[in-house]
Amino acid sequence: MELAIVPVDSSIKDNQTLYEEWFNYADADGDGRFTGTEAVKFFAMSNLSRQDLKQVWAIADSKREGYLGFREFVTAMQVPASSVTSVIDGLKRLYLQKLKPLEVTYRYNDFVSPLLSGPDERSVPGNTVAVQADMPFSGLTTFGTSFLSKFECSQMPHPLLDYISFVDSPGVLSGEKQRTQRQYDFTGVTSWFAAKCDLILLLFDPHKLDISDEFKRVISSLKGNDDKIRVVLNKADQVDPQQLMRIYGALMWSLGKALNVPEVMRVYIGSFNERSIQDSINPLEDEIFQKEQDDLLSDLKDIPKKACDRKINEFVKRARSAVIHAYIVSHLKKQMPTMIGKAKAQQKLIDNLGDEFVKVQREFHLPAGDFPSVEQFRESLNGYNFDKFEKLNKKMIQTVEDMLAYDIPNLLKTFRNPYG
Repeated sequence: MELAIVPVDSSIKDNQTLYEEWFNYADADGDGRFTGTEAVKFFAMSNLSRQDLKQVWAIADSKREGYLGFREFVTAMQVPASSVTSVIDGLKRLYLQKLKPLEVTYRYNDFVSPLLSGPDERSVPGNTVAVQADMPFSGLTTFGTSFLSKFECSQMPHPLLDYISFVDSPGVLSGEKQRTQRQYDFTGVTSWFAAKCDLILLLFDPHKLDISDEFKRVISSLKGNDDKIRVVLNKADQVDPQQLMRIYGALMWSLGKALNVPEVMRVYIGSFNERSIQDSINPLEDEIFQKEQDDLLSDLKDIPKKACDRKINEFVKRARSAVIHAYIVSHLKKQMPTMIGKAKAQQKLIDNLGDEFVKVQREFHLPAGDFPSVEQFRESLNGYNFDKFEKLNKKMIQTVEDMLAYDIPNLLKTFRNPYG
């Protein structure tokens, strides 16, 4: 929760009646003073933490009178909503002024590439969704009509969907035929959604633990989003405890090979469907399954609460990725000959791209984990003329580095500490 000192503005006049109704409701004894006891009861409806409520009260009760009048009450009502808007606005300003120029110069967007809430229950075709300005799917047009004709949004009136959108992928099957007959870049689409989502759930069936070649490519496309990944072992009530133990071990071994990371993924075990758990097969683990289900639901419920923090995290991640991209692209241009043999030199650079990454990393002392996938970057380079890439602009790089070192921390300090 980010809090800021917000002056009482003209919105009081615009919403005078509404604020008066809330004040009269909160002022239980009708004495015109909103006291601490009344505040505890009233603000409990907001689900804010005690620490956040203390900051709200401290900002509103600037004269330290121990109670709030009407104007101070309005300030208290405005603080939480205004603060979140302000931190997002701060990120937008930093992006437009400092990060976007770097992305445009080095063509970053050329290389990096749900259920919805609605008033009624209906499905919206992908081609329609992609051109709607009020929906965040315009970027999907890059995957062509072959994908958009299969993409569909379903909406229904439900309060949960005002805060969360669910994106379900088609089944991932084995075999080369499945990959060639999709007619669109399945892993590319997956990567696009992974970069923009808050949580990624990989579903496994205890009877089908094998990870196909396509599934491996999908998991590989999730690189850089490891902190978002959760694994769900569904239908676990259909096997006995001994089988479940073996299945869990086999799943962790398979995931270790596919994800290629030393850290263990969080795995939720249970039966996540409308039917009751089959305790006849696994009577001892009914309680465990229920706890696992509660943990998964808790993770989902936390998404709206952590939305602002995630935006900051994704912004910083994107900025670092753009800086690495600028170093790579400018390095490739620098390696090109000035006169003859350009085509041959460019192909050699593409073939030895992994070695070029190492050179860039060593020259500029960059973390290896921040570099993109060599194979994906190599694919993206096809069709580009390295000569037309821009030279390294150290001033532009420094601007982004300063933004990460000073502007972002100052933004966080401002909104997390109203007295700072």
